[in-house]
Amino acid sequence: MGILEVKDVGKRFGGLQALGDVNLSVKEQTCHAIIGPNGAGKSTLLNCLVGKLIPDTGSVMFDGSSVLGRSPHEINQMGISRVFQTPEIFGDLTVMENMMIPLFAKRDGAYRLHAIESVDSEKSLIEQAHQMLEEVNMIDKRDMHAASMSRGDKRRLEMAMCLVQNPKLLLLDEPTAGMARADTNNTIDLLKEIKEKRDITIAIIEHDMHVVFSLADRITVLAQGTPLVEDTPENIKGHPKVQEAYLGETQQV
Repeated sequence: MGILEVKDVGKRFGGLQALGDVNLSVKEQTCHAIIGPNGAGKSTLLNCLVGKLIPDTGSVMFDGSSVLGRSPHEINQMGISRVFQTPEIFGDLTVMENMMIPLFAKRDGAYRLHAIESVDSEKSLIEQAHQMLEEVNMIDKRDMHAASMSRGDKRRLEMAMCLVQNPKLLLLDEPTAGMARADTNNTIDLLKEIKEKRDITIAIIEHDMHVVFSLADRITVLAQGTPLVEDTPENIKGHPKVQEAYLGETQQV
């Protein structure tokens, strides 16, 4: 049994069936990629996992507990963090101030940014933020305003904001979207380091097959709202159903 278990999940929007009988098992401390053509239901599935949508049928279990009916904040407290397609950071705040927000939220939900410089009781949180910024090689940018950074650094900051909460599961929604190849490769390297250093499970939705095959231990292919095939990256590359549904019969992954 995996740390994340999705069983018979279905979701409709009016007459459109976005998901139908989706079953997915994500094993602990692995990277599991979810791929598929546009409209396959990837984003709908991800939103069901983080509480933005409630499926019409089925169950979603994380670490033995149901996530259904819980708010996104409650799901985050359970140990699930999500990196969005567009970096969700606070552009008018510094890198350090951005880092303190999830730490306060994880502890008690209070966003007291004035405490960063003035309250001795917050020293342990400040130290955690510093350590995380050092881990992702951003400590030299601690006083920069987030809006002034490159897209790659914004993504790196967002991941640091997620990781500083010590999640058990990191959900990545196209983390390299819109990046130049150099930033994409830096993001791949960062995620590899995260996998090696932390007891963390990663589930990733990604269109860039270079990213998928660089990181994934298992891949699930969705087509028209249902899983088409799940296998290792090596077997997915040449799978005829994947070629037909995802890339077209004449293309190769």
